[in-house]
Amino acid sequence: MWRRTYLLLLLIRVYFALSPSYLHPDEHFQGPEVFAGRVLAYPSQLPWEFTTSLPIRSVFPLWPIYEVPMSLLKWFYTEIGSGSPPPQLVYYALRAGMFLLSFVLEDWAIYELVPSPRHRRATVVLVASSYVTWTYQTHTFSNSLETLLVAWGLVLIRRIVENKVRAVYPLHSIPVLLPCATLGCAGPRTDQLQQRSSYFSYAVFSFIAVVGVFNRITFPAFLLFPGLQLLPYFQRKPASLAAIIGFGLLFSLTAIYIDTSFYRPTASILSIIRDPIITPLNNILYNTDKNNLAIHGLHPHHQHFLANLTQLLGPAYIVMILSLFSRPIVPFAMRNARALSAVSATFILSIFPHQEPRFLLPCVPLLLSCVRMHRNRLFLATWIIFNAAMGFLMGVYHQGGIVPAQLAMRDIINTNTVAQGIKSAPDATVFWWKTYSPPLWLLGADGDHASADASASSYADAGANTALNKTTSISTFDLMGIPGPEMITRLDSSVPTCGSSSPVYLVAPTSATFLDSYIPDSSETERAANLQLYRLWSYRQHLNLDDMDFGEDGVKETLGRVIGRRGLGVWSVRRRCK
Repeated sequence: MWRRTYLLLLLIRVYFALSPSYLHPDEHFQGPEVFAGRVLAYPSQLPWEFTTSLPIRSVFPLWPIYEVPMSLLKWFYTEIGSGSPPPQLVYYALRAGMFLLSFVLEDWAIYELVPSPRHRRATVVLVASSYVTWTYQTHTFSNSLETLLVAWGLVLIRRIVENKVRAVYPLHSIPVLLPCATLGCAGPRTDQLQQRSSYFSYAVFSFIAVVGVFNRITFPAFLLFPGLQLLPYFQRKPASLAAIIGFGLLFSLTAIYIDTSFYRPTASILSIIRDPIITPLNNILYNTDKNNLAIHGLHPHHQHFLANLTQLLGPAYIVMILSLFSRPIVPFAMRNARALSAVSATFILSIFPHQEPRFLLPCVPLLLSCVRMHRNRLFLATWIIFNAAMGFLMGVYHQGGIVPAQLAMRDIINTNTVAQGIKSAPDATVFWWKTYSPPLWLLGADGDHASADASASSYADAGANTALNKTTSISTFDLMGIPGPEMITRLDSSVPTCGSSSPVYLVAPTSATFLDSYIPDSSETERAANLQLYRLWSYRQHLNLDDMDFGEDGVKETLGRVIGRRGLGVWSVRRRCK
């Protein structure tokens, strides 16, 4: 039964992995956007974390996740003579890669971390049924990678402490041991194999620790207290501590060299040694300044415990809270390194006033592994309803039209250009309003491109309609959530005069009632200014949760507008000419 359930949950995870929802700008701008321009000559605009004088993001952990797949796709398309791979393929290849990492590494780690064979299967199924596993863990987040690193860090700590031959052997040693154990052949001595595999574990643990720190500076918070159980082991075997430190220094120097070379491509080895870029240090200095955190939003210190964990775990978190009121005070299921890691990390991260739910992603599988369901029907029913609702909300509808719109943008513009009878492709300007920042790399242009300013970039299109005989340059402007009148002013300054074909486009949620008076078939057309919007494209599976104004519109009207008129539209903006 559990195998069929797990297989069904695996198919659900595949579905959400390939659904183009958009959870947070960081899933694009701190990952694929960084390498798409360098590897594939796609349009890209590095975020401020990579362009400041003291960069706070490392490319060391990003290289195998993003640059390697992009380079392989580029090599393949070059070999077959097809130019660069389409952005759709790259996008879904990266999502598929994140799915495989989640499926293989996360589930495997949780299976190893739960010592009781009786609870292993139920725990793996419970983690696989979480919407966090379906959505966040299959998106290109640094937090998703952190979840895997934390889980395997705990696995390695356990292996090192137990120091059992069967636990620390590399897999390739098993075929050698089994025949020799049964036939009595002269194979490698047990203590020699154990020593080799121990050093292998030290190297892997050091690598995980270094990648974790360079990936996110919050990583040590999850292993700080569980790692204390290594102290007696180090006291008995000081050489193990020296080995871990030695491997850690080697990997750290490698990471520093890669980061410095990335940010200073022309730097010599001597200059890198003299003035290295240590991104984790820069990140710590930035995030310990409360003025910097205020830019991103300040939250109360109880945000993680009261709101964020509830949002991530739902009824499972309520069950865990209720279990604290039973005797003993700390339930037996919570007396383990997994719970210690999650709870202590949440306490540490609560010290900092900027708190987002995704910061606690590593806590989700760890805490779920401590839940004992006992086949409670009420819990199962609420758990299924909660994850189904949150799965479709976050995995399908949340800003779900941005990626499809950006992937289709060139075809939309080219089709509209042909429909207007234009024989040459004019430069197009696309304004995005009341959406997350559009990922520029999804435009997939191969031509030269240049940044227009801090919030806009122009790119050449290598895949324009061949009938136009000219590439289309697209300028993208992110207007974020500025007031409607100010947005219209920006459009009005860009739309050409009457008699000229308009190359200006607007991407906005269809739930924005402000746009109604600018649509020609609207009954309120007479109230409009001298601009008109002609819808060219729409995507229904899009919810803009940032556009809820309960105070002004009321609860019923707001939900009716945001949900009833859900969707994302692309409009051609033209002047009203008499």
